[in-house]
Amino acid sequence: MCDTRTALRLATLAACTALAADLGAQPPAATPDRAAVLRAARELMVKARYCGLVTLDDAGQPQARVVDAFEPEADFTIWIATHPATRKVQEIRADARVTLLYVSGAEGYVTLIGQARLVDDPAEKARRWKADWAAFYKDANRGSDYQLIRVAPRRLEVVSYAHGVLNDPATWKPVGVELP
Repeated sequence: MCDTRTALRLATLAACTALAADLGAQPPAATPDRAAVLRAARELMVKARYCGLVTLDDAGQPQARVVDAFEPEADFTIWIATHPATRKVQEIRADARVTLLYVSGAEGYVTLIGQARLVDDPAEKARRWKADWAAFYKDANRGSDYQLIRVAPRRLEVVSYAHGVLNDPATWKPVGVELP
């Protein structure tokens, strides 16, 4: 039986693989080097604009939702803002393991697996603010209704047709990179 995370990844992978077959894409002769994989991942993450955040509820059931994350930092740390009363905050308090899924149309996708941490530091909150969010938070980044989530990456998985970073044609396994 597939959990939500697996089902989402399989559906995305199947769609991307079908598109590659339609376009006549062939798998690369060798796995791209780490730097190329990271460049492809960063580009797709920035183009995607939104991503899916998957947490685990108290029964261990994956819970997915769309979030407006900040662009990845140099080390692929991801910052997300939300209201502290949301389910995602409660779920992260109980289990910090999270997955982010970025899909950039037919160009490919990035899965980031990591550990989340809730951050209340006023300086970080001031640094991580988008003016577009003013309608959602009563005192911008200064209010108690503004919570930051910092995701420290552990692993990236990438499929990018433009960069030649393709999944294995037999197993559909994407190219993966371990992160510190």
